[in-house]
Amino acid sequence: MNDLLTNLTVLSLEQATTLPFLTLRLAFEGMRVIRLEHPRRGDPNRWVGPVVLDEDGMNAYFFPNNVGKQAVTLNLQTDEGRDILHRLIADLPVDIFCTNQLARSYEKLGIDYETLRAIKPDLIWLGITGFGPKSDEAAYDPMLQARSGLMGMTGEADGPPMLSGLPLADIGSGEHGFGQIMKALYRRALTGQGSRVDVSMFQSVVSWMVSPLMLATSLGVEIERRGNTHRFFAPASAFETQDGYVYLAVGNDRQWQAITALPGFEGLAREGYRTNAGRIADVERLNAALAAIFCMRLADELTAAFRSIGVPVSRVKGVRDVEQDPYLRANVVTARDPRSGLEVHLPPPSVTPFLQAAGLRMSFPPRLGEHNAEIYGDVLGYDAAQLADLQAREVI
Repeated sequence: MNDLLTNLTVLSLEQATTLPFLTLRLAFEGMRVIRLEHPRRGDPNRWVGPVVLDEDGMNAYFFPNNVGKQAVTLNLQTDEGRDILHRLIADLPVDIFCTNQLARSYEKLGIDYETLRAIKPDLIWLGITGFGPKSDEAAYDPMLQARSGLMGMTGEADGPPMLSGLPLADIGSGEHGFGQIMKALYRRALTGQGSRVDVSMFQSVVSWMVSPLMLATSLGVEIERRGNTHRFFAPASAFETQDGYVYLAVGNDRQWQAITALPGFEGLAREGYRTNAGRIADVERLNAALAAIFCMRLADELTAAFRSIGVPVSRVKGVRDVEQDPYLRANVVTARDPRSGLEVHLPPPSVTPFLQAAGLRMSFPPRLGEHNAEIYGDVLGYDAAQLADLQAREVI
């Protein structure tokens, strides 16, 4: 199982977040991922975030989604660059080609499915766009959160709509694309046929809105912002303690009855609160009563008490604290830069057989064009003089 996917090669014309996140998932599975970038411009994310290495194009924001990859430069706006791409598709050979370019650029850059399929018939081709391949409308994560309704239902009831703390449109589209690639690989294993996969970021985000969209459009339920509370369950909210916030999530009446038996919570054992419907009906006063108790206690004391009776609870942690969680600490991927010695840590979605065999270690995010000599030289046979000429003419 360790080498189930390690014989697969991914060539990805990628930038920003959504597609690099998808191909990071493929790298976690052991696939060889080679990112394509323009020789002069590169991925804009290379120049975003804190400067942690004294190098151009290696800023911190680029690191997380590009561990475990190789990088080559190629100017697909030139005939020679497109010829090189097509040779790579055949000679590497490439199993999966990915892009998040605008759809209008596909044929112009020589990356459209029909062109690449003619070179390698069993190729799996994936394109991520904002609204599908028939649209060239620009799309960034915050705009998609706004347009999908996700932002409109996030935030306090009396406050403005708010973004999620994570770029959910980017990440979710990458996850959906990952699933589609796995399905396409299964289809190819059964039939020998390649596939074209198109992922719409808008469709991806809206697909998570299955519950609020159905409730609003089919049943006429008003969907409003609720802050930290839940529409259908109570109590479910964040409460301030003497040393931080704790989130309590009560999912059934048995859990609530167990809470009211805890020392200090007996006063909440009211007849009207015995059922979830009763608690929802009086949620503001219920939460105020809980807040008055929580603010007198320590977070660890409360979380221990609730866990002892089987009620889901957690201290609200800062990002720096999460890596110390016992359920994550032993499952963190590390990548060390051989040049500077800098080591970065990442949480994989799961410890795959490949990661386990690799000791949870992957290669450091690649410099712009770092693997030009290896791939263009070893695979396509270019010598040092030819590579230097291609670089001078900004073909690579």
